[in-house]
Amino acid sequence: MRNKIALVLVIAAFIAACAAKAPRPVVFQTPTRPIDYTKEVKPILDKRCAVCHSCYNSPPCQLKLDSFEGADRGATKKAVYNGSRLRSMDPTRLFTDAQSTEEWRKKDFFSVTESLASGGSNDSIMIEILSHKINNPKSIGEYKSEADDLTCSQNPEELGGYLEKHPNNGMPFGFPALKPEEFDIIAGWLVSGAKGPDAAQQEELITPKPSDALAIKQWETFLNQDDAKHTMTARYLYEHLFLAHIKFGTPTNEYYELFRSKTPPGEPASLIATVRPYDDPGTPLVYYRFRKIHSTIVHKTHMVFDMDDAKLLRIKELFIKPQWLQRPHTVGYDKKMSANPFVAFEQIPPRSRYQFLLDNAHYIIMTFIHGPVCKGQIALNVINDHFWVMFLYPEYDLSVAYPAFLRLHSDKLRMPIEISRDMRVFNALTDEYKKAAVEFYKARQDYYTSHHYAGMGYESLWKGNKAADAPLLTVYRHFDSASVYKGVLGNLPKTMWVVDYPLLERIYYALVAGFDVYGTTGHQLAIRLYMDHLRVEGESYFLNFLPAPRRQDVMQSWYQGIDLKKIDYYSSALPAKISFVTDEPNREFIEYLVNQHIYPATNITFDAVNYERLAQYGVNRAEDRLWDTYDWFQKRFYEDEPVNAGLFDLNRYYYLAK
Repeated sequence: MRNKIALVLVIAAFIAACAAKAPRPVVFQTPTRPIDYTKEVKPILDKRCAVCHSCYNSPPCQLKLDSFEGADRGATKKAVYNGSRLRSMDPTRLFTDAQSTEEWRKKDFFSVTESLASGGSNDSIMIEILSHKINNPKSIGEYKSEADDLTCSQNPEELGGYLEKHPNNGMPFGFPALKPEEFDIIAGWLVSGAKGPDAAQQEELITPKPSDALAIKQWETFLNQDDAKHTMTARYLYEHLFLAHIKFGTPTNEYYELFRSKTPPGEPASLIATVRPYDDPGTPLVYYRFRKIHSTIVHKTHMVFDMDDAKLLRIKELFIKPQWLQRPHTVGYDKKMSANPFVAFEQIPPRSRYQFLLDNAHYIIMTFIHGPVCKGQIALNVINDHFWVMFLYPEYDLSVAYPAFLRLHSDKLRMPIEISRDMRVFNALTDEYKKAAVEFYKARQDYYTSHHYAGMGYESLWKGNKAADAPLLTVYRHFDSASVYKGVLGNLPKTMWVVDYPLLERIYYALVAGFDVYGTTGHQLAIRLYMDHLRVEGESYFLNFLPAPRRQDVMQSWYQGIDLKKIDYYSSALPAKISFVTDEPNREFIEYLVNQHIYPATNITFDAVNYERLAQYGVNRAEDRLWDTYDWFQKRFYEDEPVNAGLFDLNRYYYLAK
C-alpha cells in the first residue's frame, strides 16, 4: 500500500511539473531610441550580475554576463561541478573552446536573450527572471549561490515550474531587484534584439592601446626566438602564466592573457585550445601570443602578473644568462614527462626556476586560491583554516645546491596529474603516488639532516630582495571562499609552512597547471589526497626549526585525535640551531623573523589589531614568567655562553619589567 501511495505521489509530482505554466510574457514596447549595450547595458550587468556570473560555474548554467559574448552564448544544463562525473566533459571556456554563437549552440548552449513572443511583449529567460524578482522582491530563507537545488531553465515552461517551486529565487539571486530605471534599460535592450557592441566599439574592446602594442611586440619577440634556450624558457613561463592577467609597464589600465598559437606574431592568431598548459599542442611549432582581456575584471579570477622592462631583464638574468645543466635542447610533450616539471625542465638550473617562483610568490600562491576552481566547496572541502607561508632561501635549498638530488628522485616527484583526465576513483585511491611522495619526503628530511648537521637558522629562510617581494604570506581558507595576502595577518595561526622548491613546484602543478575542472571525480579526488600529503610536508619543514623534543607534540596539536603515522608524518633528526627561550617557540620564531630578518623594504609587519605579541602574553599570564625569562637571558648571556642577541629582544622584556 505504501509503495502504491509513493508511486502515486511521484506521478502526481511529475504531472504537476509538466503542467507548470510559463510566466506571462513581459509587455514592453520597443524603445523609441537605440539602447547602447556598451554604454548603458554593460554597466548594469557589471554592477548587478557579473559578481556571480563570471567564472566557470556562473551558477547554475555557466551563464557568463561579464561580456557580451557570454550573454550571447547563453546557458547550458551541463554542470561544470559534478561530484559523480565518471567521464570528463568537454571544456567550455569562453573565448577558447568555441568562437561563435553557432559553435556554442552545437555544444548545447541555449539563448537567454531570445524571445518567441510578439506584439510588444518579450518572454526571454532573462527578462522573465528579472521581472519575477521585481514582482516577488522579498528574500526568504537562505541564499547560497552554489545551492544544489538551483536549476537551469532552458525555456519559459521550465522557468515557470522552477519559479512556482521557488517564488523568491528571481534574479539578482539573494539581492534586491533591479531598480525601475535599470530594468527599463535591460528590458528595452532585450526587446530591441539584445544587440552587442557595434563594429567600432568591438574593435576598441579587442585592440591594444599603442603603448601596450609596443610592449606586446617586445615580449612576443623574446618569447618566440627559435633557439632552444629561449624556447624552453618560454615554455616554462607559459606553463606558470597561462592564468595570469598580464599588466605591461604602460600607463593603460588594461590586462592581457598569454596563449599558445599555431601562427607567429604578425599573423592572425590561431589559438591552441588544450585543457592543460603542458598538453601536446598538436603542432610542431608553437608561438606565444597575447590577447586583450575585455571581459569585466572580477576579483576571483584576477591574478596580476607585471611584465615591464625590469621583469624582462630579470627573466633574462635568471634563464638566459646562466649556463644550463645540459646543453639547451627542446623536448616533446610525452604525457608523463610533461606532467613532471622536474623532468620536463631538468636542463634549466633549479636555482633559476625557484628564484622565478620566489620573485613572484604572491602570484604563484594566489593561483592556488583563485585558479581553476571558482566553487568554494570544491577547492576548500569545507576547511576553516588560517596559516602563514614562508620560503626556504635558495642557498639553503639542497635541491638547488645539488640538482642531482632532484634527478635521482624524479620518479618520486611524479604526481597524479600524469594520468588522463578520465581517472577512475579506484585509481585515485591507490597508494602509488602517495607512496612515491612519502618516499621523497623521508629522503628529503634525511638529506637535510646529513647536510645541515648543525641545524637550520633564520638565515636559511628567504627574506626578499626588493620592496615588491612577498617572503611571508597569509592564507585564509573558509567554507566557500579563500584569499592570500602579503605579510602576516591575524593572530598566531593554526599552522605555518616552510616551502622549498620541490614543494612549491608540485603544489603549483597539482593544483593549477594539472588540475582539470572538467575532469572526473577520480581526478579531483586524487589531487585532493595528494595535496593532503604536500600540506604535511610544508608543516614538517617549519617544525624542523623548532626544538626537536617539541616537534611531534606540535604536529599532534595540529592533528588532534589522528595517529600521525596515518598521515605519514616523519620527524626530522635535524637539530635545532635556534636557541629558544620561551615556551612558545613558534611565536618566538615568527616574531624574530618579522622583526629582525625580513627585508624591511617589504613593509611586512604584524597585524596591529589582531596579533598578540609574545611580550603581551608574558604580562597577561604571569609577571614572574617575564622575570624568569629576563633572568635566564642575563645568565645565559653573561655566564654560560655568548648568544646572538638578535635571537631575543632583551630591550622589549627590560622595558616591560620596568
